[in-house]
Amino acid sequence: MAWVRTGVSLISFGFTIVQFFQRFPKMEEAGARLASPGAPRILGLALIGTGVLCLAISSWQYRRQLDYLWSPQFTAIAGLTEHPHRTPALLAAIVLQLIGLFAFVSIFIHLA
Repeated sequence: MAWVRTGVSLISFGFTIVQFFQRFPKMEEAGARLASPGAPRILGLALIGTGVLCLAISSWQYRRQLDYLWSPQFTAIAGLTEHPHRTPALLAAIVLQLIGLFAFVSIFIHLA
């Protein structure tokens, strides 16, 4: 779950950076200009991409850990012999990956 939190934070922070600096020139009291106008977009896309990658790694790691914990060597400890119960963590990570990918693609296409 910490991976999911970190991935979501990176995606939202990257999206916020892009949105803020996209509106920065339109601010009335913005006397200063950006030295490199494309830098916030690149940074935002990098953060969003890193967040999506974190979510992909967390999903893979979660799935491997679940398979390991439900292996035959731990069935006596678990006390269950049926198929493992699923938690919504994997579904949440997948949905957030899709949202992150949508944000990445929309920023990439919109600002390309």
